[in-house]
Amino acid sequence: MSSTRQFFGTDGVRGPYGGLVVNEMFFALLACAAGEWVKEQGAGRRETGSPTAPGAGTAGKSVLIGRDPRTSGESLTQAVTVGLRVAGMEPLDLGVLPTPAVALMVKTEGAALGVVVTASHNPAGDNGIKFFKRGGLKLSDAEEARIETLLARVGERVKAALINGGAGSTPGCLVPEFSDNYAAAMMGLLPASALRGWHVVLDTANGATSATSRIVLEKLGAEIFRIGSIGIGNGANRGRINDGVGSEHPEKMCAAVRAAGARLGIAHDGDGDRCVLCDEHGEVLDGDEVLTLLALHALREGRLAADTLVVTVQSNLGVDAAVTAAGGRVLRTPVGDRHVAEAMRAAGAMLGGESSGHIICADVSPSGDGLVAALRVIGVMLATGQPLSELRRGLKKFPQASTTVTVAAGAAKPGLETLPALAAAVRALETELGARGRVLARWSGTEPKLRLLVEGPTDEAVRDGLARLAAAARADLGATATG
Repeated sequence: MSSTRQFFGTDGVRGPYGGLVVNEMFFALLACAAGEWVKEQGAGRRETGSPTAPGAGTAGKSVLIGRDPRTSGESLTQAVTVGLRVAGMEPLDLGVLPTPAVALMVKTEGAALGVVVTASHNPAGDNGIKFFKRGGLKLSDAEEARIETLLARVGERVKAALINGGAGSTPGCLVPEFSDNYAAAMMGLLPASALRGWHVVLDTANGATSATSRIVLEKLGAEIFRIGSIGIGNGANRGRINDGVGSEHPEKMCAAVRAAGARLGIAHDGDGDRCVLCDEHGEVLDGDEVLTLLALHALREGRLAADTLVVTVQSNLGVDAAVTAAGGRVLRTPVGDRHVAEAMRAAGAMLGGESSGHIICADVSPSGDGLVAALRVIGVMLATGQPLSELRRGLKKFPQASTTVTVAAGAAKPGLETLPALAAAVRALETELGARGRVLARWSGTEPKLRLLVEGPTDEAVRDGLARLAAAARADLGATATG
């Protein structure tokens, strides 16, 4: 089967709401095609048990649907339910719920499919859709490509359903109790009242974690200082998701940690599948630092499965040095947490993730979960008695810098080998750095951006190399660089 895809990117389908692929009609078509794909896998057979009662087993034709609180989320979710019903599936609307919570519930409830309407860390005007197959796993490239080929088959049926009834006439069965199930699972990761006396700054990006993460941390005993949680319960945060807050904007979290004398800060993205932490001094830890401290602690305890940590090509070379010195090994994958998850399953590993803050603890959840990552780090703090400012020292980073070059929305993303100036600059820089560094150039899977990264022996060498790459890319693309 060909894995060539037209609509799916690194993590689902994503873009401006009202555009060519993020609209009610296309989401209904895509959902119906996904339902047809499920039936092709033999996962659409009705099984025993009530598929509409939480905890009663939602296997068979049931599809769990969650979303983040964007303004466009409700109408897109309604369109998804129409498409799923046309395919003969049974949609269950979980309401606003973090992406990893939906993935976990797909696994524990035995659902046929999970769908999340979200654009993750993108601006509020964007939206998107992610799918999870049985077991709460993300789809492979080939599986996404197959769903795309089914779009033509379902088109007329979906259009007729939308025209005759409208998306609002067929809502999914609303089962908000799944939020409680997820919170209960998270609270079990630490002993009862383990955080009594702790002050924690929590930035939920005005997103899907605004209730769940707070509830879990408070029930564990922490006193929470909240950021990015406006309008919880009244919908006022719909248009403010990721707006100057969250994992993409940790500055407010860091300042609040310093002002409150907190033990740490936790910042999620809009759908909660990643987190960025800061230590008690208000200094940010990225995903590489989190992964390294978790891996090193697990190695010391003899609990790092297969003695293996899985990261992407984006991670700093210092991760390899630290883990290897401690007796472990590091595997690298292409960018994207689903590639990390696939490599983890193949290697028998239980820990992996990305420098962006996607952390997968597969013994807890099948997907990246920002709350799980934060709780696991807190667990290391409790076990060692050390603050984050000490634990983070396990990673000594190679000098690294990155930037992006933006192209017009909808513009083609040509193969990098077809960009002569950039290709020549990459070859020259790789020759100069040799084994002392590396160069990475790749198109973003979710945004119209070319991402450039350089690691090297000194800050000066890195800055100079990155500037040369960016200039070459601009010469080829005629685009403007961003920060």
